[in-house]
Amino acid sequence: MVFAISEEVQHKEGGQTMVVTGYASGMVECRWYDGYAVRREAFRSDELSHSTPSQQLAS
Repeated sequence: MVFAISEEVQHKEGGQTMVVTGYASGMVECRWYDGYAVRREAFRSDELSHSTPSQQLAS
């Protein structure tokens, strides 16, 4: 699956809504705020799904 830079995504297993910030080594780089600090991590694209408005409210 292809995600655009600045698109909101979520891990398929749940969790916070994240923003796609780039691509590196075939991984999708994401950032999100966990309530204390801005976190960042890279995920395989098949681990992520597009965020929907109902998912954003639940985060």
